[in-house]
Amino acid sequence: MAELETAAGTGAGAVKHGYDHRLANEDLVPLEKQGWGAYNIFAFWMSDVHSVGGYVTAGSLFALGIASWQVLLSLIIGIVIVQVFTNLVAKPSQKTGVPYPVINRAIFGVKGANIPAIIRGLIAIAWYGVQTFLAAESLNIIFLKFIPATHALATDYSFLGLSALGWISYAILWVAQAAVFWNGMETIRKFIDFAGPAVYVVMIILAIYLVSQAGWDKISLDLAAGEPLDFWASIPVMLSAIAIVVSYFSGPMLNFGDFARYGKSFKAVKKGNLLGLPVNFLFFSLLTVITASATVPVFGELITDPIHTVERIDTPFAILLGGLTFVTATVGINIVANFISPAFDFSNVAPHRISWRTGGMIAAVGSVILLPWNWYSNATAIHYSLGILGALIGPLFGILIAGYYLVSRQKVWVDEMYTMDPGGKYWFRNGYNPNALKAVAISGAVSIASVIIPKLLLDTGATTVDATWLGNYSWFIGCGLGLVVFRSLEKSSPMINLDADGVDVNDGSLSDD
Repeated sequence: MAELETAAGTGAGAVKHGYDHRLANEDLVPLEKQGWGAYNIFAFWMSDVHSVGGYVTAGSLFALGIASWQVLLSLIIGIVIVQVFTNLVAKPSQKTGVPYPVINRAIFGVKGANIPAIIRGLIAIAWYGVQTFLAAESLNIIFLKFIPATHALATDYSFLGLSALGWISYAILWVAQAAVFWNGMETIRKFIDFAGPAVYVVMIILAIYLVSQAGWDKISLDLAAGEPLDFWASIPVMLSAIAIVVSYFSGPMLNFGDFARYGKSFKAVKKGNLLGLPVNFLFFSLLTVITASATVPVFGELITDPIHTVERIDTPFAILLGGLTFVTATVGINIVANFISPAFDFSNVAPHRISWRTGGMIAAVGSVILLPWNWYSNATAIHYSLGILGALIGPLFGILIAGYYLVSRQKVWVDEMYTMDPGGKYWFRNGYNPNALKAVAISGAVSIASVIIPKLLLDTGATTVDATWLGNYSWFIGCGLGLVVFRSLEKSSPMINLDADGVDVNDGSLSDD
């Protein structure tokens, strides 16, 4: 079995006799050993939160024009919603030991599961390129500071919209991430166990330094400019803040089963989520706003990018330590959020041809082909491309939750997810569950419309009413509608049959507590 685990890189078990090779490989079958504890899950969320993007997102919530206590309340509500939903999506994968695309076979069908897998995989490819580019920008600062000769590479030479120095930094990080990934899940676990805490150490040091320079009396939790909003005007802003938090975590939340499957118990996963989400995110946000607030008296302006904050200190050691730490943090979130997901997703499409490693490298190569630096700064391109894909995350989540909890009643026939037999429980209709497909089409269309139509009408001058705020709630719209539509379709024309002995998955109260 040790040979299989080394070959697969994911710690999976052997493929059972009778499993169809078109649905199974060592990476996709149920795990034989689940050894991740609460700290490993906690570290996963630290790597997901402790990035430049997480820093800027947390800081932006305090600049919305509402009181600091309202921001904290919104933040807590948003992150608790994420925690609850993450526990919901974690349970089926932890109990069965299978990744996100495989558990979807019990809802979408053994072939239909490729639909949510490909959608999630495409989203991950796009953001993998963006995160690598952002980390490369940070690495550029280090090169320019310590190797002045690289200035010419940053200004005099460019190719396909990126400077020569940018290409060098991008290539270094691309290879570094691929090397960590290629060594398998155990190496990734060790990396994220280190990355999250490392950022905390540097951020605490940075905060202490800036506060000592500014003086504690100059620190304010209110970063907003202008007059504060009154209570009633602040309500929609608070709701938007809640939606921002949920949307920020919607990607890793959807495929969290890829990590929860390694949890040694559901209780351990829930504990890790508690520590990693509300506890960790609240502390990180407070640390972020204290640091950002201190930049005003110290540098004379508000700086919300931690890399630029470190750069302004203009101490070689600070730039090197801070720069490398935040690069490490960005690499951490990229691997856990945008590398592992497509690895499983693309492997699920053709397990006999695409291994977990191959699936991940498809995503890595695809991220370069997209040339993310050319469209990342284009708000319209992001809105109409990633907006469409992102709007489908909610429906996919809602359908998975409805299928597992409401329709299947937490029963999963694991072996049936690996057979192409037309008589198999999850064959449905030619390998697809038509109810799931209809639910994706209906809820997805509405969710996408909530993102695209308001902006399209505004951009074309068809209306002067700005309803683009509706897009902030596309996840909730899609999730709720996907859940209701799929549940309704299964009641009126059931495809999932429970009239057989199955594996009844409880809430862990008997086996874990």
